[in-house]
Amino acid sequence: MKDHFLLSPDITFLNHGSFGACPKPVFDAYQDWQLQLERNPVQFIVNDGPKYLLESKRCLAEYINCLPTDFYFTQNPTAAVNTIMRSLHLSAGDEILATNHEYGAMDRTWDFYCRQSGAKYVRQPISLPVKSAEKVIEEFWQGYTSRTKVVFINHMSSVTAMFFPVKEIIIRAKELGLITIIDGAHIPGHIPLDLSDLDPDYYTGALHKWLLTPKGSSFLYVRKELQSQLDPLIVSWGFGNPGPSDNQFLEYHEQQGTRDFSAYLTIPTAIDFMNRNLWNERTSICRQIVKDNYQLFCNLLDTEPLCPITNDFLGQMASIPIRSADPLKLKDVLYRHYKIEIPVMTLNDRVYLRYSINVYNSQTDLDILYDALKNIIKSGVISL
Repeated sequence: MKDHFLLSPDITFLNHGSFGACPKPVFDAYQDWQLQLERNPVQFIVNDGPKYLLESKRCLAEYINCLPTDFYFTQNPTAAVNTIMRSLHLSAGDEILATNHEYGAMDRTWDFYCRQSGAKYVRQPISLPVKSAEKVIEEFWQGYTSRTKVVFINHMSSVTAMFFPVKEIIIRAKELGLITIIDGAHIPGHIPLDLSDLDPDYYTGALHKWLLTPKGSSFLYVRKELQSQLDPLIVSWGFGNPGPSDNQFLEYHEQQGTRDFSAYLTIPTAIDFMNRNLWNERTSICRQIVKDNYQLFCNLLDTEPLCPITNDFLGQMASIPIRSADPLKLKDVLYRHYKIEIPVMTLNDRVYLRYSINVYNSQTDLDILYDALKNIIKSGVISL
């Protein structure tokens, strides 16, 4: 499958999880949409574009099982969560219950909100290694108090690369009368997503990662009962001005100034590309490669897996705990000397090396990483 992607052949690319990688047919469609835009910007933006956008929304709605009127496209999940944040109206002392495995940009977003509102962001510790989903749920709810008003949790953690039992947490949160906000940045195209079954209040997912669309393509789903309460992040022509959709939620959030929304229009092409290339079968092989190598890398680096090596916790990524005093130097050495693109990240004072496997990868790519780490250990250039 490598020939279907635009990735440099000189690089061992093990970092799909950060920004994704766009296949050639999808990128071609992206440029075609941009060309249409530039040939007649007024006609495209004012008349034709909204029709194309609706077609793309219908395609994605079928893929994630919700109504196309219950979500809108955003540039990234960070913008989505910022929009939700500014419409919560929590009081001083109210609490947002999260985990200590959330994405760093989200932690900063909630820290900002709490400084403005007086609310409290609770990063409930989830101990490592994780033993079971039941233990995760038990530890998570230990952070609940009478002041908890919101549950915010990632469906898959970025740094530790584990799935979280969000459905069970949503069910319990509803029983407690809490608002549920799910960060599903890594989910669409990675594992099946059924929003009607999951039934969160808010759900945001990136499409430019595992769904293979161009960069700057995500969505925000909002439960219908909450849509009228969500203020626009950017006030523009859609505010207070009934438009053709006669839907305040969509008018507020889909009309936010002049922008190139070509990336959103590639969703049908991306889903068609996956269907034509037997995506379920190919990504099943990817997940197996992830699992087969996890313990081997942990043995090499004298560490242990963060979770059971099963599909319940692992998808197409795995994070290896390492003991590096200089993670930035390690990342630089792997890239500069071995041409390996892979993230080395820190979370809660621990360091992790995370590899992603997509259809353009093979066991050979992980063999290259394994040999590079062996050489680094042997040379003593960086302590691991």
